[in-house]
Amino acid sequence: MQIFVDADACPVVDIVETIAEKYNISTTLLCDTNHILYSDYSEVIVVGAGADAVDYKLISICHKGDVVVSQDYGVAAMALGKGAHAIHQSGKWYTNENIDQMLMERHLNKKARRSSHKNHMKGPRKRTEEDNVRFAQSFEKLILMAKSKEGAQSETI
Repeated sequence: MQIFVDADACPVVDIVETIAEKYNISTTLLCDTNHILYSDYSEVIVVGAGADAVDYKLISICHKGDVVVSQDYGVAAMALGKGAHAIHQSGKWYTNENIDQMLMERHLNKKARRSSHKNHMKGPRKRTEEDNVRFAQSFEKLILMAKSKEGAQSETI
């Protein structure tokens, strides 16, 4: 199992690395040339700044059983399709049961924004310490679940 982080402007990289280090799981941060990152723990892959370049690179290198951290529903859907686990920076797990609904809501919201003539959208609310605690708890729970599945699979081989 590996952890892959869609790290462009991702506010939970430090939390991911802390938990990954606790469980000795190798971690890869992916970013484009507009968001250069440095890490003492993770491998950092810098991808060209093309639209969705980071997303496609992440999906090309993740495998079944890996954990993907992304706020992009499309990336999450592709990761789930490969048998990986996926989590949003809010701590919400993407699952085969909820991803279709999330993609549909994203599509409808995008349509609504296009039909509205407002030129600016309110950004996300400021991240709080509670948000970080919620993510950390959910992420650690996901890691433990993924590790137990990995252990169960290796026993059946």
